[in-house]
Amino acid sequence: MLNRRILRIKAFKVLYSFAEDPSMTLSEAESQLEVSCEATRSLYLFMLGIIPYLTREAAARIESAKGKFNPTEEERNPNMKFAENAIAPLLDNDPDLTKLLAKRKLSWEQYDAFIRETYDSMTRKDYFKAYMADPERSVAKDASLFIKMYEEEFVDSDALADILEDMSIWWNDDLAYSLTVCCDTMKSLSKGNRWEFPPLYRSDMLSPKPAESDKTFVTKLLRTSYTCYGKFFPLVASSTDQWQEDRLFTTDTVLIVMGLSEAKAFPDLPLRVTINEYVEISKYYSTPKSRSFVNGLLDRLAKKLIEEGEIVKTGNFD
Repeated sequence: MLNRRILRIKAFKVLYSFAEDPSMTLSEAESQLEVSCEATRSLYLFMLGIIPYLTREAAARIESAKGKFNPTEEERNPNMKFAENAIAPLLDNDPDLTKLLAKRKLSWEQYDAFIRETYDSMTRKDYFKAYMADPERSVAKDASLFIKMYEEEFVDSDALADILEDMSIWWNDDLAYSLTVCCDTMKSLSKGNRWEFPPLYRSDMLSPKPAESDKTFVTKLLRTSYTCYGKFFPLVASSTDQWQEDRLFTTDTVLIVMGLSEAKAFPDLPLRVTINEYVEISKYYSTPKSRSFVNGLLDRLAKKLIEEGEIVKTGNFD
């Protein structure tokens, strides 16, 4: 499930916590990383579980409209396509999914206002109207609808952000990626596959398995960053004379230390790949000027350490 970009971000957040609180032990850092990684799968489960609730909301409204004193023709003969979609029963009746949701205490029961709000938002959208107007009924059509829902309804929702913040401190910034995995699940169901809980690491989904698993990668990255922080931080600090002292514990510094640590820990990984990854992360977690700062200083320090033998690269290190 988790790819290496996401794993780098999670390791970065743990190392940032260590930079802010140097009393954190390596064991505590590794434990925090494991919890953070698993939390993303819980968020995926939570967002996947909204489909049956939205379906029941539609069915409840249809029944309520039918019970009016003088229902309209449309209310007497409603379009049942969404209320009878094939995806909700697949999820509702899957024993593995229901057990996981119960075990992790993931439920939308107390968020009925958000369910109503989301359903109202969906029904106003062109993608929903086109779906309802199409007479064809199939798992593939239903899956396509929910893919559009995941793409359009949640990322910029302040109401959802408040819910997620209250539920877990680990879900910050993980929503977009979890929704992408939900879309992958919809694509799988549309092909007639049964729901399966995605492995925690993307490498575990590959066949044949890579020589180094993603779990090994991120664990080694965090350990090296942690143990080398005391060595690499002064190097970064001494190279930033023009920067104010209070910038030395910013995300820029942590990203550069991590980049140097990754270059040291993985001799076969091209240096440019590592630099590009941390420049990309800086776009989302630091200042507008960080891209050029991280790119330039990480490149210069890494090459300096390669020349000194502190970092070893095989082949063409660029």
